[in-house]
Amino acid sequence: MKSVLTIAGSDSSGGAGIQADIKTIEAMGLFAQSAITALTAQNTTGVYGVHDVPPAFVSQQIDVVFDDIRPDAVKIVVDPVMVATSGSELASSEAVVALRQELIPLATVITPNMPEAEALFGERIATRGDQERAASAIARATSVAVLVKGGHGENDANDVLARPDGEVIWFEGQRVDTSNTHGTGCTLSSAIACGLAEGKSLEDAVSSAKAYITGALSAGLDLGKGSGPLEHMWQYR
Repeated sequence: MKSVLTIAGSDSSGGAGIQADIKTIEAMGLFAQSAITALTAQNTTGVYGVHDVPPAFVSQQIDVVFDDIRPDAVKIVVDPVMVATSGSELASSEAVVALRQELIPLATVITPNMPEAEALFGERIATRGDQERAASAIARATSVAVLVKGGHGENDANDVLARPDGEVIWFEGQRVDTSNTHGTGCTLSSAIACGLAEGKSLEDAVSSAKAYITGALSAGLDLGKGSGPLEHMWQYR
């Protein structure tokens, strides 16, 4: 069985973060391992508290995983979670600098949503052309593939993948009419990691991940008072 290690924060409500990652990885038939970077007090209405895990202990979690059941892919693949679906900022300015300079250059692919891409790109993203230019510019600047997700856009949920060599691939998607989108970013990046762990090309991994998340959104799970979680087990209900 292929294994994916997720390095992320915990979500006490179970909809995003480590919990969403583990649900996604297992639903896609792979073995999930985790290194927790932060504890959060959150639910479907927002993030109410964050407690960082000491870096040395995060490192220890990663080391012992690699020493035993070595993962076939790691998520953060990278999913640069800087802004939650609820709008809460999840990373400090120092963390963003470290992300750009230390973590992103190690990645196979990064998966920013539009607000995160704006932070990395430095310009407003309002149109399809803006989205593609941002993806291409970030790919050139970082020398890694960039998937700029369109879920925060006003129209269909179309994502664009740009590679450092200039190749651009669009993944068209119909917007699912639901307000229950808690954990969509975590879910998509984990699903991409699963595809990469199985040896799929990046394009095929993104395509299968989009199919999975579309099904999870379309299942119509409705929990909580705010933006509820996805139905990760939709294929088995």
